Amino acid sequence: MIFDFDTIIDRRQTNNIKWNLTAKHPGEPELLPLWVADMDFQAPQEVSAALRRHVEHGLFGYPIVPDSCYDAMIAWVKARHGWNIHKEWIIFTPGVIPAFYWTIQAFTQPGDAVVIQPPVYPPFFKAVSANNCVLVENELRNVNGHYEMDMDTFEAQIKASGAKVFVLCSPHNPVGRVWTEAELRQMAACCLKHNVVICSDEIHADLVFPGVRHIPTASLSAEIAARTVTCFAASKTFNIAGLNTAFAVIPDPDIRAAFQLVKHHAGNPESNLMGVIATEAAYRHGAPWLDALLEYLKDNYDFLTRFLQERIPQITVAKSEGTYLAWLDCRQLGRSDAELHDLFMNKARVWLNDGTMFGSGGSGFQRLNFGCPRATLETALTRIERAMKNN
Repeated sequence: MIFDFDTIIDRRQTNNIKWNLTAKHPGEPELLPLWVADMDFQAPQEVSAALRRHVEHGLFGYPIVPDSCYDAMIAWVKARHGWNIHKEWIIFTPGVIPAFYWTIQAFTQPGDAVVIQPPVYPPFFKAVSANNCVLVENELRNVNGHYEMDMDTFEAQIKASGAKVFVLCSPHNPVGRVWTEAELRQMAACCLKHNVVICSDEIHADLVFPGVRHIPTASLSAEIAARTVTCFAASKTFNIAGLNTAFAVIPDPDIRAAFQLVKHHAGNPESNLMGVIATEAAYRHGAPWLDALLEYLKDNYDFLTRFLQERIPQITVAKSEGTYLAWLDCRQLGRSDAELHDLFMNKARVWLNDGTMFGSGGSGFQRLNFGCPRATLETALTRIERAMKNN
């Protein structure tokens, strides 16, 4: 089957964050948004068809999650990631962000330490501060554009801080690393040694480039699974984030009960009816679409890399193995973070994420979302090239 990722679909005036907020930044040419992490591709037809069937039914009462949805999720995780999960391990959440907030709430007291690995997804920082915990930043090492965990410092920081929770980003946003089995085992062994709960944000698990394998942290051993909360969703994979549906996989009954209690105290939010329908349809029918998407995203990443090398060599891109997010190293431009923001936002009229949002190691960087038609990506890069020549 042939899938179309090249057609540019007008998303303006559809009440979406990515495109509608450009109206707050008027100017010429119109601002091109390559920032927030959703894609400019339509979801698989089977997802839209499943939603349409229910809309035509016309009733939207309180939902339950059918066994067929659990079956589809279990089969998907097995087929794509080689991990056998069970229905009783699964807890639905309104998103991955609530899941890691609730994990921190469940296993810390105010003043306890939580470890994260910047530069990293900004809500990690907010989750720690909102729960009145102490932030411990185990900054990733940038080795010629390839990021690595600093495991020596990691263990030292856990020991010194007495950390209770480690929030892992796997695959990593924004640097694009898909952690190897060796890296995950070393990290997990350290957490087990010091009785640290691992909260593994694996929302990008399915978005790895062809030939690369994502390994769920909890799949490594029963001992690691017993200390891990894994956060999954179909939202990034199939571009359905607006349906607010995710799920935590928690094999250990005590960890699961503690998580469930915090969810209960948060009002025990129900699953989103349309999100459940879309999740099941995506996991049942979306594999061919996803395989084609991954090829397209890898081609976009390669196009971006070549364009920078040939036409804007002062900007380099981190060596990525997955996601649709590129981590751009702009330090050779010799501009401050404020000047970089002005260059991209106001001069090039391309909306990227400032690297400083991602914490330590983010100064001098920008994050670019290449989950878009190639023509859109080329337009953005051409604008950046022109702005650099003129400014």
